Amino acid sequence: MQELAGNLFIISAPSGAGKSSLIQALLKNHSDMQVSVSHTTRAPRPGEQDGVHYHFISVEQFKALIARDEFLEWAEVFGNYYGTSKSTIRASLSQGIDVFLDIDWQGARQIRQQAPSAKGIFILPPSLAELEQRLNQRGQDSSEVIAKRMAQAHNEMSHADEYEYLIINDNFDTALAEFERIVLAQRNGYGSQASKHNLLLKQLLAKTAN
Repeated sequence: MQELAGNLFIISAPSGAGKSSLIQALLKNHSDMQVSVSHTTRAPRPGEQDGVHYHFISVEQFKALIARDEFLEWAEVFGNYYGTSKSTIRASLSQGIDVFLDIDWQGARQIRQQAPSAKGIFILPPSLAELEQRLNQRGQDSSEVIAKRMAQAHNEMSHADEYEYLIINDNFDTALAEFERIVLAQRNGYGSQASKHNLLLKQLLAKTAN
């Protein structure tokens, strides 16, 4: 993906580490940031809205998008397809909007192949005991499902060293402040600023006519 005005961030974490809460808290304070809305073939769950939580499409439509190379990354999970649209991401970035991709390490590897400028942020819990406690406090899963999530967490966390940034979500406010500093620092990097202020740079660096 070509250099654009906005920044692309890959956000990964084991379930229960607070990734979604941190993203939503950051978005409340910044109108020029957004989380990517993925395409999926699974049925909407109660309360989910098309175009808000996911773009809900058929398997046939999804496969047609694969054939046209429309996805930055895609995967089949438990019989359902999930994918990140290239055109949707590019449209947001071209407007100077920073985009967060809420994906796992496997999706992150696919993203890096097509968008090597994307920056990865991995969020960790302060301990395994705290992670398990958070999962239990949700009250959403059975003990068997929680055990599976904990097993998946070990695998997920083993790939944290593939990311540029690491946040330990021990105190939420502290983690949110660190998250915001990372994003704003990246926004002020030379590549981002040069894309946004290309004309100004040309004017400032042009040789003065004699």
